[in-house]
Amino acid sequence: LKALRQLRILILMVCAAGIGGTFQYGYNISIINAPTSYIQVFMNKTWQERTGVPPEDNMILLLWSFTVSVYPLGGLAGAVVAGPMAIMLGRKMSLLVNNIFVIVAAVLSGFSQIAKSFEMIMVSRFFTGVNAGVSMNIQPMYLAESAPKKLRGAVALTSASFTALGLVLGQVVGLRELLGGEESWPFLLASNAVPALIQLMALPWFPESPRYLLIDRGDRESCSLVLAALQKLRGNSDLGAELEEMLAEQAAAKGQRAKKPWELFQNPAVRWQLVSIIVLSSAMQLCGNDSMYFYAAYVFQEAGIPQDKIPYVVIGTGSCELIASVTCNMIIDYAGRRPLLLGGYIFMAGWAVVFMVALSHWMPYLSMACIFAYILSFGIGPAGVTGVLPTELFDQMSRPAAYMICGSLLWFNLFLVGTAFPFIVKSLGHFCYVPFLVVCVCTALYIGLFLPETKGKSFLEISEQFRKRNFKAQRHTALYKGPEEIKSTVL
Repeated sequence: LKALRQLRILILMVCAAGIGGTFQYGYNISIINAPTSYIQVFMNKTWQERTGVPPEDNMILLLWSFTVSVYPLGGLAGAVVAGPMAIMLGRKMSLLVNNIFVIVAAVLSGFSQIAKSFEMIMVSRFFTGVNAGVSMNIQPMYLAESAPKKLRGAVALTSASFTALGLVLGQVVGLRELLGGEESWPFLLASNAVPALIQLMALPWFPESPRYLLIDRGDRESCSLVLAALQKLRGNSDLGAELEEMLAEQAAAKGQRAKKPWELFQNPAVRWQLVSIIVLSSAMQLCGNDSMYFYAAYVFQEAGIPQDKIPYVVIGTGSCELIASVTCNMIIDYAGRRPLLLGGYIFMAGWAVVFMVALSHWMPYLSMACIFAYILSFGIGPAGVTGVLPTELFDQMSRPAAYMICGSLLWFNLFLVGTAFPFIVKSLGHFCYVPFLVVCVCTALYIGLFLPETKGKSFLEISEQFRKRNFKAQRHTALYKGPEEIKSTVL
């Protein structure tokens, strides 16, 4: 209890950043599902009123497909602008400014029915995607830079917990008894303004990332004031060791400027870091977790669950991811990043095999169990740990660019899987999870062979660990060059 009291401000800061951050990503993914049929009727009716003739079935399907697919396109745009925003505005201010996108989106979708414009819904979904793209990049960066080393993983991982929480609450609010009815769907789509307003009121009371103030802005005086305010976050009045570590990071970054994404590809000093985040960010979407939600309603129906009860059971799938994310949050700084990632992908590969067997021999209850087990395996490792790694693997000058690359891959692959999965199902039938199985196995092999553990290490220690790998050949010809470089960063 004493430890919780000491960390109360840190917990409140995490909540303030999360409620208007990655929470919106999960929430906006799930709230669009409940009113699907009502929005399609609205599109049909609006089209007929404008043209005087009913639209073809393919036209409504095309309009709806565009409405759904524009969300990840907005996310891709958000991931691209997140890096410059984090550098120019700072981490906290970027999260606050990011709420403008979702408030505009809420106004557009809320008044779309009155204005008789389904185009407003499409534009709204693009802006919600931009909001999610920015927050998915900047929130874990902000929290990891503000957290103490021993809690860095757990604090940064709350981004995944808030995503899962948003997913579940979106499913709950989308029930027809609440805002998922025929008359109330505009309010459901506009309800994402509420978390944005909460963040706008709460987050200004908390400090900016001290590493951003000291290393990016070179503002030691402001950083000292922030560190004094963060004493309550640490539960420890002696912050000398942490300030010394940050000053060493500042010395290592002296004379450098923030890197551009393409500069990371040209820099041999970050070769393995870059390969690692490309592999893991791509695998996060290509592993097939989101496709499990595609199958969920169908499998539940075939298992004998009444049609009107399926939305309540689907909430269980989101709850599984939430429980797994919270569990991962509690154990990450004890178990480490590597075991959670490795275990998650190994279990997912195993459940993919069982799921395909269950589908081919049509065992609905085993298929149901596989859906829940697959989502749990994803939540316990890949869902959260993947978002923490760019903060830990890259230094302060490269971190925003690394998140731009990660975010772009995440959203592009989300769009790719959403577009390709129906064709995969049509081509492979019950063996549709073979591509996802291959992704899980290859990713597990990469983690087992090449990804080092970062638990409990400072950013400089992690950089030195990768420096030895990136310049392995040079190490033999210049044995003492490395240590001399390290000493030059110590004050």
